[in-house]
Amino acid sequence: MSPPRFVHLHVHTEYSLVDSTVRIPALMARCATERMPAVALTDQNNVFGLVKFYRKALAAGVKPLVGVDLRIYNDDEPARPYKLVLLVQDNDGYRNLSKLVTQSYIEGQYRGEAMVRREWLTAKSCDGLIALSGGLHGDIGHALHAKHDDQARSLLDGWCDVFPNRFYLELVRTGRSGEEQCVRASLALASETGTPVVATNDVRFIEPGDFNAHEARVCIHEGRVLADAERPRNYSAQQYLRSADEMAELFADVPEALANSVEIAKRCNLDLKLGGSVLPAFPIPQGQDEAAYLETQARRG
Repeated sequence: MSPPRFVHLHVHTEYSLVDSTVRIPALMARCATERMPAVALTDQNNVFGLVKFYRKALAAGVKPLVGVDLRIYNDDEPARPYKLVLLVQDNDGYRNLSKLVTQSYIEGQYRGEAMVRREWLTAKSCDGLIALSGGLHGDIGHALHAKHDDQARSLLDGWCDVFPNRFYLELVRTGRSGEEQCVRASLALASETGTPVVATNDVRFIEPGDFNAHEARVCIHEGRVLADAERPRNYSAQQYLRSADEMAELFADVPEALANSVEIAKRCNLDLKLGGSVLPAFPIPQGQDEAAYLETQARRG
């Protein structure tokens, strides 16, 4: 069997609620048919689908990669948060990701959307996590699109401090405005700094023909109608689960971006123990066990 050439590391499912029609059973069926060795779950600011995804992936013989498409508060335009894709490298990384996502819902709400503050992302809080820059929609991508190259370099230095040897510039080619310019600028920045690059397809649906259903879902969320000429077109019909052959053709000029997707998949190894209850360790007075202390407190009301 030939070695894998590409792994999807940026995939939203129906658990993203606002912008994906990907159902997990259908995703795993396609991965099995295409003989994809691994696939990532990176829903928007949540891991609601984690257990279902993990079980279905193992049942299909696909390595489950777990992550989040994180929204980061943008001080200049709060309604347009930056994007950063985090992938769990190990169990410590999973615990850190869980803490960050929880914190975003408790402390980071902005107009009903959970966001992470940049200062929360430190080398300690992000240990065990691999980061992808978010392409055009990350802070580096924004800076490159605006031709603020010095700012992009500074942002990259900051992220590399948080994610030493675990930060990748994300390259996306789905036909949307500004993407190719961002890819070219990202490649130049990568060459200048020695930063690795990785290709993704920012997946929102499985088949190309699913685009209209996806757009309907987006319109429902935004309170718009499909025929509205004024509504924003933030997605393209190319954001489907491309095959490895399609991705190889799309990034034939950047083979390392394909190879790095496979290497990242190898680096991510989350071992979840499902099916049992995990209760928090509750402090009890010296000389008592948990059962006796619970009974005492219950009798006191």
